[in-house]
Amino acid sequence: MPPDTASGARSTVPIRNRLLAILAPDDLARLRPHLEPVALGLGEAPTEPGRPVAHVLFPEAGIVSLLAVAPDKRRRIEAGMIGREGMVGLPVVLGADAELHETVVQADVQGWRLPSDALRRAMADSPALHGVLLRYVQTFMAQTAHTLLANNTRRLDERLARWLLMSRDRLDGDELLFTRPFLSNMLGANRPGVALAIRALARAGLIRHTRGRITVLDRAGLEAAAGGSYGVPEAEYARLFGPAG
Repeated sequence: MPPDTASGARSTVPIRNRLLAILAPDDLARLRPHLEPVALGLGEAPTEPGRPVAHVLFPEAGIVSLLAVAPDKRRRIEAGMIGREGMVGLPVVLGADAELHETVVQADVQGWRLPSDALRRAMADSPALHGVLLRYVQTFMAQTAHTLLANNTRRLDERLARWLLMSRDRLDGDELLFTRPFLSNMLGANRPGVALAIRALARAGLIRHTRGRITVLDRAGLEAAAGGSYGVPEAEYARLFGPAG
């Protein structure tokens, strides 16, 4: 029988998703034959609400947002953000079969796609693998809880500072490509309010803004401008998985 050249190639490709990278060698070996490289563009949906999650996604570059959607579909707000530190498809880890919320790519994604059934079999065979993914669920719950707290207790400029920091954590470089309408959707705020918040951060010398482009100029200043709304979920991730390398 000829060798599985595709599987052999996958076994030598470096892993840059942090969850996959920290797995024990035996656990990563359970997943490797089933991992498929995938690229998703802006606006694409890795999963659809109410439908079975056929594949989970481990990003290596880019960002996916988890959106809470009003019943009439007229309002959306970001509830969580996923990049190379995590995975899309947490219902599979928790024993469910469908995603409740919308997911959408907000910065072009490259990564690995894994059939949900393959992940279920691997978790059944390895409690240690399941445990790693459940610890990520813990950090994601911390993130969504602090997003709710920020949305209800912080000024819009503080929330924007937090959101920019979270985006910067998941991308390479200080230049972020986001439009005001997009930011309005993510933050659940009107466009004039977002424009004012952008101008406030720009006047403080923390960012530079041109059409569709925000450049982070002063990360430490941006953390101060977030008013304490940034940092707790990030510290929880570092506690459970170690500092980002």
